[in-house]
Amino acid sequence: MPVLRAGLIGLGMMGRHHARVLASLDGVELVGVADPSGDTHDAANGREVLGGVDDIIRTGVDYCVVAVPTIYHEEIGLALASAGVHALIEKPLAPDVSAAQRLADAFESAGLVGAVGHIERYNPALQSARARIAAGELGRIYQVTTRRQGPFPARISDVGVVKDLATHDIDLTAWVTQQEFVRISANTAHRSGRDHEDLVAATGLLTDGTVTNHLVNWLSPLKERVTTITGELGAFVADTLTADLTFYANGSVRVVRDDIAQFRGVSEGDMIRFAIAKPEPLRVEHEQFRDAVLGKDADIVSMRQGVDTVRVAEACIESAQLGSNISLVNHSAL
Repeated sequence: MPVLRAGLIGLGMMGRHHARVLASLDGVELVGVADPSGDTHDAANGREVLGGVDDIIRTGVDYCVVAVPTIYHEEIGLALASAGVHALIEKPLAPDVSAAQRLADAFESAGLVGAVGHIERYNPALQSARARIAAGELGRIYQVTTRRQGPFPARISDVGVVKDLATHDIDLTAWVTQQEFVRISANTAHRSGRDHEDLVAATGLLTDGTVTNHLVNWLSPLKERVTTITGELGAFVADTLTADLTFYANGSVRVVRDDIAQFRGVSEGDMIRFAIAKPEPLRVEHEQFRDAVLGKDADIVSMRQGVDTVRVAEACIESAQLGSNISLVNHSAL
């Protein structure tokens, strides 16, 4: 395997993990790291900490990982594209749809590999769920619900909970069902005294009629990352904190006692927690991007998909502001 020269811009909470994986990734040499704020997490591991994207480009990298605040994604991404450097940019791709589109256009026109770091796609529980859904194990999908909550992340100041956290759920829902959002309705709240929302409840509709529900906040002492996918044959529950996938089958045995039936449900069947391999999602994400740069078949989140996710996120915020459903087909309030 040829050795690729990789760079990393951003050594914060997420950047330090990118640095760890890049430093140990087969076929890759981490040749440059940069962060104008320095290396507060000691992620450089003895490497010189450069000032920014121009310094990284001068090191002659083949590709670069961008893990800086969202507001800087466009500027840094466009500089990399102009220099002919492939890039994996942390989610969300950009702070708004127009900036996201400019990034996607730039990498496509330059013939470069551009990807977005929607890491939940590489969680073993969701990887297994998607494969099983594709194999027909749930039959027709009826509903996807997600719950994503946890303590307030003081490091996030440039976007709200919709673009920081809910973009995970928007992307994974579209990916695991292989459908697109056609309508979204959302309510948000501001409880932490910041300009951006810190709580959202959204209901969506996918192209095949699947209904989605997403509850997201960063105001809870309870950290939760749960996706429930309900279909005609049962339901999958994916816990992406533990990478566990559980199947609840629709039952074929009739419950004859009324009091139990009312409590348990008349169609309750077997429950199976699948035994699945649990590689680190971030490492899998990096392996897939490396392979894409090498021209191999790879499962990456394209920048075009990243644009779609930002579009749905913006529609959530717009829906909350207008108090209306937002159509993603012609992007209008309904």
